[in-house]
Amino acid sequence: MDQERKGPPTAEADGIIEGRNAVIEALRSGATIDKIYLQKGETDKTLGHIASRARAAGVVVVEADRRKLDAMSRTHAHQGVIALAAVREYVSVEDILRTAEDRGEAPLLVICDEISDPHNLGAIIRTAECAGAHGVVIPKRRSAGLTAVVAKTSAGAVSHVPVARVPNIPSLLKDLKSRGLWVFGTAADGPTPLYDADLRGPAAIVIGSEGDGMTRLTAENCDFLVSIPMRGKLNSLNASAAAAILLYEAVRQRLG
Repeated sequence: MDQERKGPPTAEADGIIEGRNAVIEALRSGATIDKIYLQKGETDKTLGHIASRARAAGVVVVEADRRKLDAMSRTHAHQGVIALAAVREYVSVEDILRTAEDRGEAPLLVICDEISDPHNLGAIIRTAECAGAHGVVIPKRRSAGLTAVVAKTSAGAVSHVPVARVPNIPSLLKDLKSRGLWVFGTAADGPTPLYDADLRGPAAIVIGSEGDGMTRLTAENCDFLVSIPMRGKLNSLNASAAAAILLYEAVRQRLG
């Protein structure tokens, strides 16, 4: 077991880096870290140094109680800090839009508004790749990131789909609209039926969180709130299923 932990500060198979020295070394080496969890209430100087260094590198730092850290830990010796490694670097939204321009295609983006389940995020990235979307955008906080679980669920799509991470989704939507993109948000009570939505032009599709849907400010910054027809007794779909339905309606329209 000890031999498996030697070598460069890469994560274990599930992308978890535990312990103060291991996390410091990962930061020092420039490894792409998705998020760092620090034990809440700790005033230890070493943990403070980790937090400062992480924030300076643009890494999201989250305070968590000891029970959460214990539940995440694989070694049972986390020393109050656990980092989640990212399987690849994030890109900028500019990079995603440039990809569409280089292909001579109308941009098609998927915006994930606080998708916290890594399996859902991985499935959305997989569908985005299959549908030919130019990129996926997630918020820095209250969201799953590009961890090993997301990569596995995406069936390798994370290697092909650019993913950007932004501080504020509503601000992003305002910027995208100023660039000529139409923003379509999914909502159970949306006044625009999906099959009446025109997804042929430059478009950003917003998928809300698993439990609450889009946040209020995100919904207010959509051009259209789109509803998917529901013919059964339930009135909502899994977030990744909703993303697939909208993306492939966009594919259908763009092929027409």
